[in-house]
Amino acid sequence: MHVDHHPLIKDFPEKREQLQRLRQQDTAFARKADDYEELDKRICRVEDGIDTLDDAALNELKMQRVALKDEIARDLKKASGSCCGGCCG
Repeated sequence: MHVDHHPLIKDFPEKREQLQRLRQQDTAFARKADDYEELDKRICRVEDGIDTLDDAALNELKMQRVALKDEIARDLKKASGSCCGGCCG
């Protein structure tokens, strides 16, 4: 079964340079991005049948991935200066 990976660079291709810059300049962002990538890899290993996990636990991992992606999207928006201030806290 083919499983689509969700690396940040695929989900935010127009933000490639900004992602690289933030990873180098902001340790909190870098940690968040690394956590996201590791979580995505773990989910893909389960979906590929390499690792096993029950459905509830897999769904929890997917929810964590979505939450991290939302945080990263807010960070990118805030760093680009295009944030209105209300959503980024």
